[in-house]
Amino acid sequence: MTLIRRSFVLLLMVCLGCVAQSTSPDLNKKIERQVRSYYKVPAEVHVIVGVPTPSADFPSYDSLIVTVDGGERKQDITFLVSKDRSSLIRMTKFDLSKDPFVETMSKIGVSGRPTRGIKASKVVVVNFDDFECPFCSRMHQNLFPEILKEYGDRVTFVYKDYPLVEIHPWATHAAVDANCLASQNNDAYWDFADYIHANQHEVNNEKTPGARLEALDKLTMLQGQKHNLDVVKLQSCIKAQDESAVKASMKEAEHVGVEATPTLFINGEKIDGAVPVSELRAALDRALKDANLPVPDHVAAAAAAPTSK
Repeated sequence: MTLIRRSFVLLLMVCLGCVAQSTSPDLNKKIERQVRSYYKVPAEVHVIVGVPTPSADFPSYDSLIVTVDGGERKQDITFLVSKDRSSLIRMTKFDLSKDPFVETMSKIGVSGRPTRGIKASKVVVVNFDDFECPFCSRMHQNLFPEILKEYGDRVTFVYKDYPLVEIHPWATHAAVDANCLASQNNDAYWDFADYIHANQHEVNNEKTPGARLEALDKLTMLQGQKHNLDVVKLQSCIKAQDESAVKASMKEAEHVGVEATPTLFINGEKIDGAVPVSELRAALDRALKDANLPVPDHVAAAAAAPTSK
């Protein structure tokens, strides 16, 4: 009996080995070439074709995973390959029982962050911001005051940190200083954000990296004095330069697909870059309608706006 069991196990292992090696080198080569061509995969990046397994959803196809391995970054892409090995398909399966916008917002923590607009709205705008980013300044100036004037009575605006540390050396320091202000006063944070985004050149014009950081700290202290903050507490916070909250925000941003700044989420709908005001309005109006909230009268707002000479 034991001999029979051993023979069965051996036979099973042999069969499994045959299945694992059933993908021909020729098929692997065809799939790799299609993937490299379609996705423009660089020559130095490895493309690894997995073993086909029966598809649970499509009986005429097998499922296989192709791994694109660039060393530091690796991505698995699921494909369907026909049983006769004549066609390769990539399909995206959507779970209609879930709302992707709601799921995205559930991954973004806004508790304790400074807000503008209405305090608690069904429509929340989260902007992942970088104080040294010129495109962020452009977005900031679109949001405040123009968008805030139109939507501030029905939308909540929140900023989170995503300094691009590789190209913006003082952005993290500015984020820490801003958060030091935020820990004591909501308005102090926003006044600092307004000033830095309108006057990045003041910091950039300083001749040394150390001088730029000192300039940021002085601007932070000026806001502290303007808003009657606890100066000793503010100085201590600035000196400590605790980056933990900023790093946590950056990690959170990466989990929801942020790769550059500015990146906005309007009730979970992602908007990349310093888009025109018209695009912001369209996304905000859509979110308001979905939340059964009134949409601003843009015709009236345009008529009320001062004309330039």
